[in-house]
Amino acid sequence: MLLTSPAAGDSVVALRLLAIEPIIDTISVRHGVDPALIKAIIDVESRFLRTARSSKGAVGVMQLMPATAQYYGLTDPFDPSQNIEAGVLHLKSLLLRYNGNIALALAAYNAGAQSVFRNGKRIPPYRETMDYVPTVLARYASYRREGKD
Repeated sequence: MLLTSPAAGDSVVALRLLAIEPIIDTISVRHGVDPALIKAIIDVESRFLRTARSSKGAVGVMQLMPATAQYYGLTDPFDPSQNIEAGVLHLKSLLLRYNGNIALALAAYNAGAQSVFRNGKRIPPYRETMDYVPTVLARYASYRREGKD
């Protein structure tokens, strides 16, 4: 089901979501991660653009860094299926590491697990990460609400 969350005002973004939503749902459910959380991350990270590339080198819809992509065996990080598979596995490992604490897992997804560890298992005081976590959580809440309609 196409959710109209924050992407609703942008028909291009909504169409991108529509194209990869079945992939997100299938992979998320298979790995026991809430699809609404994955949609929120992808929305914030890339606006569902499969060819997204950051200035720091992160690529694909889930904006995976090259080392993370390699760790999870991606051969084509711009392939949404591969990128989402690796991103969901990575997020799942972070959720396990932080005992289901979504905010800490998101902080580690954005800034790296070592940054969270160095900051006493708290969200690191980096402006980007301090903005990222509440933004993703707000989108997550929105996708969850719409998923219940």
